[in-house]
Amino acid sequence: MTSASKNLAARAAELRKLIEGHDYRYYVLDQPSISDFEYDKLFAELQKIELEHPKLVTATSPTQRVSGKALDSFQKAAHRTPMISLQNSYSPEDIMAFDERVKKFLKDDSEVEYFCEPKFDGLAMELIYENGLLARALTRGDGDVGEDVTNNVKTIRAVPLLLAAKKPPAIFEVRGEVIMFKDDFRELNEHQQEEGLQTFANPRNAAAGSVRQLDSNITASRPLRMFCYAPGVVDDSQAQTQLEFAQQLKDLGLPTSPISKVCKGADAAVAFYRDIENKRHTLPFDIDGVVIKVNSFELQKALGAIARSPRWASAAKFQPEQAQTTIEKIVVQVGRTGALTPVAVMTPVRVGGVSISHATLHNQDEINRKDVREHDTVIVQRAGDVIPEVVSVVLDKRPRDSKPFVIPNKCPACSNKTEQIAGEVVQRCTNVLCPAILKESLKHFVGRRAMNLDKVGDKLVEQFVDASLVTRFSDFYKITQPQLLELDRQGEKSADNILKSIEQSRRPTLARFIYALGMRFVGEQTAKILARQFRTIEALLEASEPDLIALDGVGEKVAHSLFQSLKSGPLKKEIERLQKCGVEIQAPEKMNPNGPLAGRSFVITGTLPMGRDEVKDLIEKNGGKCLASVTKNAHFVLAGEAAGSKLDKARDLNIKIIDWAEFNRLLTDT
Repeated sequence: MTSASKNLAARAAELRKLIEGHDYRYYVLDQPSISDFEYDKLFAELQKIELEHPKLVTATSPTQRVSGKALDSFQKAAHRTPMISLQNSYSPEDIMAFDERVKKFLKDDSEVEYFCEPKFDGLAMELIYENGLLARALTRGDGDVGEDVTNNVKTIRAVPLLLAAKKPPAIFEVRGEVIMFKDDFRELNEHQQEEGLQTFANPRNAAAGSVRQLDSNITASRPLRMFCYAPGVVDDSQAQTQLEFAQQLKDLGLPTSPISKVCKGADAAVAFYRDIENKRHTLPFDIDGVVIKVNSFELQKALGAIARSPRWASAAKFQPEQAQTTIEKIVVQVGRTGALTPVAVMTPVRVGGVSISHATLHNQDEINRKDVREHDTVIVQRAGDVIPEVVSVVLDKRPRDSKPFVIPNKCPACSNKTEQIAGEVVQRCTNVLCPAILKESLKHFVGRRAMNLDKVGDKLVEQFVDASLVTRFSDFYKITQPQLLELDRQGEKSADNILKSIEQSRRPTLARFIYALGMRFVGEQTAKILARQFRTIEALLEASEPDLIALDGVGEKVAHSLFQSLKSGPLKKEIERLQKCGVEIQAPEKMNPNGPLAGRSFVITGTLPMGRDEVKDLIEKNGGKCLASVTKNAHFVLAGEAAGSKLDKARDLNIKIIDWAEFNRLLTDT
């Protein structure tokens, strides 16, 4: 091997170690130490070396997490020892009863030491490491035989491909749960809906569906995590308790629960149960209870199992936050892309402290699967503690004259015949002049995150369209005071305020302008990517399809759709009209990936001296990242006046809360 080759091999090894370390800090410890930009640079460098020198590629390289062709089906494989399930209980009294059974079987009335942790609501998984290498990943299946989903699990960056040990065990099996965080779930569903694909009912379904994809590339695109908690077959383990085993997992680089506690006796276990139940809505992931295990492995062995459940553990579930109500009617809404979405309008009911009266039914397939009908009595809950969903129908209470609900094949807004594009699950109105599509597109255009015509709300947009005052985006910039005064409930003061807000919107950033156009698949993040790359709307309009495909964060499907939109004559003409009406698109400020906020994540709450969107832009310009909600990924909560519940969540998670003055000190910190 030449000197140059040795240098490349050494650099590749160094890059792998760096990337694996950053993956561990980000996905396991929730403590990222570099910005996404810097991480991507390291990854791209490693990819380049391995592409140009294939002999340097290793099986455990971070670049090899996705490889091979899509499978036709999953192979079955047996677990060395069964993956048994836990007995469920639903109250503190059940925990006390479990403790009594343990002591009675052991014939010992002394306090038992329990290891307690959250019960994750995900997909059970077994990881099998052979001589430190991840050899196989199996679903639980029937407990004896599971499905081999190794290729998919390798795409989960929280799961190490190689254990962090100089002399790893010959066999090391660990069981755990594949999950999806709440914020990631919301973003995934928004993406699915935007693309006309099936949305997921809750994070658990999203995680399970993602792991069981036959194409690993799809799994890799999903934001999956994993927490490990139980041993299978393990060679030469020195751990004598659950607590010691959890520490061993950490030492080997495996992700473990961020919340656990050793509790002396049943009273302490009950206190843990109640504490976690109170905190469950502030956690970044879904849980449905806590797991209580006898801490000592020696006592676990003595206790043994009953049929398919261990005597030494119990799952103490929380009472489900569900309610019963009636669907008064099902309405079909038309979005700005023409997608028809059925929505259940229900008798208002409180679930998890929030009154809900509407729940999306997603599409016809979902309606058929659950057999949801008008006037049905249904069980509802908040999926991921956020999104209202219909869980099931109470068939005993169904009216005798009930009929299945079918989404009409004509648009409810314009009566145009709808279409269902191959590969999509939604029906769409294809009439570009459909008033519902027009209204939703215009509402999107004036929105706070788009052109920000802050005095032009949804009702006013509808009024403008109904009065034929606005038929396209540029019409907003032609509105006059006399026209406004002719509308109902419009006086001189309100008309002046509307005209002022329209005037103030004439200088959008390029990212906002691109987002405001409402092109399919182009959300805020994609708009920012496009703005940073092309810097002017003219350059973007001239972009080729290969130019778009080459962008990080823009896949082939999105690039193709975007290219078709950009080449659309009507869209180009409308952009020209907007510019002739005085809309001046501002080039994006250059981002500083090494700025004072690099590698730091912020959550904004309350009223600040600067608009929230401006604060977000300031954070991103200086290398930082903005999060929508408080999770362990956040480094700071920037709190202004009248800050809300995010402060309580920040305190619970020990996240630093800063004010405007301290934020500005961070900006000037060198």
